[in-house]
Amino acid sequence: MPILSNNGIILIKKAGSILRKTLDYLGKELRAGISTKKIEALAEKFIESSGAECAFKGYKGYPAAICTSINNVVVHGIPGENQILKPGDIISIDVGVRYEGYYADAARTYAVGRIRPDSERLMNVTREALYKGIDSALSGNRIGDISWAVQSHVESAGFSVVRAFVGHGIGSNIHEEPEVPNFGQPGRGAILADGMAIAIEPMVNAGTSEIEILEDGWTAITRDGERSAHFEHTIIINGKNPEIVT
Repeated sequence: MPILSNNGIILIKKAGSILRKTLDYLGKELRAGISTKKIEALAEKFIESSGAECAFKGYKGYPAAICTSINNVVVHGIPGENQILKPGDIISIDVGVRYEGYYADAARTYAVGRIRPDSERLMNVTREALYKGIDSALSGNRIGDISWAVQSHVESAGFSVVRAFVGHGIGSNIHEEPEVPNFGQPGRGAILADGMAIAIEPMVNAGTSEIEILEDGWTAITRDGERSAHFEHTIIINGKNPEIVT
């Protein structure tokens, strides 16, 4: 994984700032009755009006600007006019932003109105696992230290980490080496160094870790129909204080 130049760091931070503001904005617009297609339109307009581009649109043939994954959809849910949010739903929104050749990638899971206590706990544990991973993303540590921090937190809470999808390096490409799994052993994998950028993204299922891909070739759902949550940040390795840019 390349070390970012000073200019690259500036640009990835700008991309991250736009992405963070996008997710904040979408969180205020989410409500029962809105379609995921409308959410996509709002996101696309906000990103483009900020001087950036939607990184996912057309990426490897993906047909939308963002991913909208409701309830038992783990990741890569495609927005649609007929997907209407209902009270009690949870929705994961995954967004990529490109700004002057550099990328940021982040995701949040949101509650639609009042949700079940078990769904709230699932979201909380997933968010906590993300920050456990970030706390382990220290210069001189290894990728496996991040992976173990995420996995151990999730499994100690009785949930399971999705193994079919992983985090990744990021910079002048949306996906770069190394892969950042949400499971693994400490002390294994690539060594982290200052100036590297990675996207850490726990995807956590209430039941089994197993997933299935729907006929559209993108939408991943839990095999047992249980709910799933997803949180992601792009960070820059910076000594003992990893910097969250999203």
